[in-house]
Amino acid sequence: MKMVALRDMTRDELEQKRREMLEELFNLNMRKTMKELDNPLKLRTLRRDIARIETLLSEDKLNIRKIVEAPVSILDQAKAKSSSGPAEKSE
Repeated sequence: MKMVALRDMTRDELEQKRREMLEELFNLNMRKTMKELDNPLKLRTLRRDIARIETLLSEDKLNIRKIVEAPVSILDQAKAKSSSGPAEKSE
């Protein structure tokens, strides 16, 4: 994956993608030990993609570069306003 595409993802998306890639890497390593791996280059590209994601997550953690937050829709904003409004007193 390109860094540009990764930078457009939110933190949750990056963490989910990282988990998926780690699971795929585990499966590919198992296939490699059983000599059933068709494309050995896939291991290298997968490891590098995982490193890119971890770099972005650590940059955000160290406040070097912030990860884009999920856009808040108009409906979510309306729900937040209605639920956080002051309660009216009835006399």
